Amino acid sequence: MSSPTPPMRQRYPEHFQRFDRNRFTMAAIGLGLFALLIYAMGRLGFFDGTLLSGLGRLFEIVSLMLPPDPGSWAHVKTYSISLLETVAIALLGTLSAAVVALPVALLAARNVTAQRVVRFLSRRSLDTIRSVDILVWALIWINVVGLGPFAGALAIMTADIGSFGKLFSEAIEAADRKPVEGITSTGGSHILGIRFGILPEVFPVLMSQILYYFESNTRSASIIGIVGAGGIGLHLAEAIRTLELQQTSFIVLMILVAVAAIDFLSSKLRFAMIGRRGGGAV
Repeated sequence: MSSPTPPMRQRYPEHFQRFDRNRFTMAAIGLGLFALLIYAMGRLGFFDGTLLSGLGRLFEIVSLMLPPDPGSWAHVKTYSISLLETVAIALLGTLSAAVVALPVALLAARNVTAQRVVRFLSRRSLDTIRSVDILVWALIWINVVGLGPFAGALAIMTADIGSFGKLFSEAIEAADRKPVEGITSTGGSHILGIRFGILPEVFPVLMSQILYYFESNTRSASIIGIVGAGGIGLHLAEAIRTLELQQTSFIVLMILVAVAAIDFLSSKLRFAMIGRRGGGAV
């Protein structure tokens, strides 16, 4: 006859202790971080009444922005053309960044590049590019190529190379090694293993990231347009500067509609790729 199972408290006594050193340490760290948060908020003026007094002004500005009004049909045409230019800037910059970042990501991936020096230089290069904000890249490219949408596309491309390189390399490193091992075991080269073993597996993930960044870059292209990088951002900055708040809300509404449409199309494309991949697997 088997012996009775000991009670849960006897089997795992550490989980029933009310107090131990690890729990005390975690609680002390949590309280310390919370105290630091409160102190920082106080130093930045969160508790001096400025925020509460500014909420009234915020509601006043919002009321002045309603209803959205472009002013004239000529403005609608101008804003529409500029919005299409903004979308084009985002699309061109995103695709260009993806094309440039993929080879660098392969060099930075552990399961592709064996040389540590090459991986180190690739990763640090991506870190350097990613550490500079897109608005700073826009200002740099404006001074290089001048005002206009070309500078905006270059700014988005440059900023996204660092982000894409990191995301792509992590997706490549997480890929299953068995397809590559199967290709190399039959006499295929390392390059063929990457082409037919890794890239087909990570392609849906890469495309999902590219589609998301295209949506995000549509908003970013609107912002960098304020500094002269083309697109609808210039009209948005002008409407805000001249206190044409109804035109401002109309432009913001146009940007929201464009981003929502891009998000809808991106979702359809992602589901189509997932369905095609699943059908091919069967």
